[in-house]
Parts: sequence; structure tokens; C-alpha cells
Amino acid sequence: MPYPEGHKIKVRGRIIESAAQAFRMNGIRDISVPVIMKGAGLTHGGFYSHFDNKEQLVAEACQYAISDTIALLQEAANQEKQEPKINAVIHYYLSQQHRDRTEMGCILPALSSEISRSSEEVRNIFTQEVERMIDFLADLAEVDKSTASALLSSMVGTLLLARSVSDSTLSDNLLTAGKQHAKELIKTS
Repeated sequence: MPYPEGHKIKVRGRIIESAAQAFRMNGIRDISVPVIMKGAGLTHGGFYSHFDNKEQLVAEACQYAISDTIALLQEAANQEKQEPKINAVIHYYLSQQHRDRTEMGCILPALSSEISRSSEEVRNIFTQEVERMIDFLADLAEVDKSTASALLSSMVGTLLLARSVSDSTLSDNLLTAGKQHAKELIKTS
């Protein structure tokens, strides 16, 4: 009996979602195709009917993860009624919840160091996704791309450091300082 229409697309989506979650938590190098497929509820034998190689999956997982992050940030902005919408995005991005839920968080702090050593194909897709995130921030904050680039760099760096330290007080202080700095950056632009 043949699969229903759209089955292959749904399965591919589950694989990409599983990969994005696994890469956010453990990086690219330490995650194997069988682990990704198991996370999608599949056996690893079917991987190559959906992807040419792991590099293609990494590229598509980056696209998926950035889309997911932008959607979460847009939702935070849409819920804000008082402050400028960009402040809601800054608060969400540099929150304890975002810091602690790595598997659902922004992929930029999780993968940037590994991506810099990846294939040209993956780096090109990652570059496009970083540009998309910059455009999102520039539009929302009504600032130029240079300011949005600085904002993104500041937020990603803050989140990376806050996730990296073992001292929870220091981590919280980094988030607080990052929020203050990010808001000042927008105010002065």
C-alpha cells in the first residue's frame, strides 16, 4: 500500500526538526545520522532517501532553526504592548528560559564555531540565515543593518557566555548586563 500524499515531506520535516534539536544540544560533529533518525522516530537506513549527505541536513537544519527562532522572537514582539517591540525580543533572547532550553534555542550561539570549519555549502546557508536574522532585527527595531548586526552579535555573545559559565549568578548577571547593553545600543542608534 503506498504512503499517503505528503508523507515524504512530513518525514523529511521530522528529520530536520530532530537534527536541529540535536545540533543545538550537542553540536554537529558529535551527532550521528543514526541519532538524528532515532530522534525522528525512524531507522537510519532511510536517511539517504531524503538527503544526499549530512552536510545537506546541516544546512537545512540551520534554515529551520533560524525560522523557528525568528517565529519565537516575532511572537514575543507581538505580545508586547508597552515597550518598543525590540525590547521584548531582547528580553526573550537574553532570558533564563532561552539560556536553559538549548534544544529549542537559537542555533547561532550553539553552532557558530563549528560552522566556521564546515563546508562552503553549509557556510553559505548559515551566512544567508545570519543575514535574515539581521534583517528581522533591523526591521523590528527600525535601525540600519550595521546596528542590527551589532545587536545580534551582542545578544549571541551574551547568550553563549551565559550558557558557558558554571556559576549561575554570573550567568544571570551576564544576561542582565547583555539586556542593558542591547537596549542602549538601540537607543543610541
